[in-house]
Amino acid sequence: MTLRFAITATDRYLSVFETLVDAGWQAVKLFTGVTDERLHHNKAVIKLAQALALPVQFSRIEEVDLQALRELGCDVLVVASYQWRIPEWQPYLKYAINFHPSPLPLGRGPEPLAPAILSGEHYWGVSCHKLTPEFDAGDVLDEECFPIDEDECHERLDLKVQMAAKRLAMRVSHDFIPLWDHAKGQGPGTYFSHWNNGDRHLDFSLTVDEILRCVRAFGTIETIAIIGDMTFYVRRAVGWKEIHSYQPGSLVFVSGLYMVVAVQDGYIGIVEWSLIDPDVAVGKIGR
Repeated sequence: MTLRFAITATDRYLSVFETLVDAGWQAVKLFTGVTDERLHHNKAVIKLAQALALPVQFSRIEEVDLQALRELGCDVLVVASYQWRIPEWQPYLKYAINFHPSPLPLGRGPEPLAPAILSGEHYWGVSCHKLTPEFDAGDVLDEECFPIDEDECHERLDLKVQMAAKRLAMRVSHDFIPLWDHAKGQGPGTYFSHWNNGDRHLDFSLTVDEILRCVRAFGTIETIAIIGDMTFYVRRAVGWKEIHSYQPGSLVFVSGLYMVVAVQDGYIGIVEWSLIDPDVAVGKIGR
């Protein structure tokens, strides 16, 4: 069965877009938006849309856009990362689905990867669910799960999610109608609010393991360390446990650009950092 679809996407879900096309689904339009060039990019999805001669819309989807999709014969709206709420779609389309980067009902919310690492989850995944007015709450068509490593980091988890999304999209594209007809309700779940700058702050009163977990959870998003009267944006750190008599948060050693800070049960070495807030560097207003 050939389905005509429109998709909302950034490059993190390029594989979903490609997989649906490779499965024989016919794309009619791409919706994207202004990206932060940190977590989200859209050059690759735009390039694919252009290769398929598709219109690309950067503004928010409105009811008139859904009506236009119906006139194009669109069957399915596929949401795979989108910053805005989708209007009521049922009057215009047969189906609407969302690819969400968590094993629903665990991990509802806009950016659940860092919270998944911070909360010590043991497994993770990607879900495909029916689009509903309540975010991430629709009946689940299918999901692809995998273990989270003890030393998981944001970049590794993000790559796992992208690869899992491709595998999931392959199954969904080939068995869409049966999966839609037999989708399962979620029941109670957990919601991860979007992290903020407070979540990114390194608390040197904590243990080595807790601090390194925070550094790994944000990775290239960077954590925030206040050492003395200066603020550092930390991309990478190392740590080890050792008994000492220093006050947690004390700068105890400097070697070139490396800094060692005392913490509750040892030391944290700040080895890759910047004095520039990355949100300011890309022209964003802080969260």
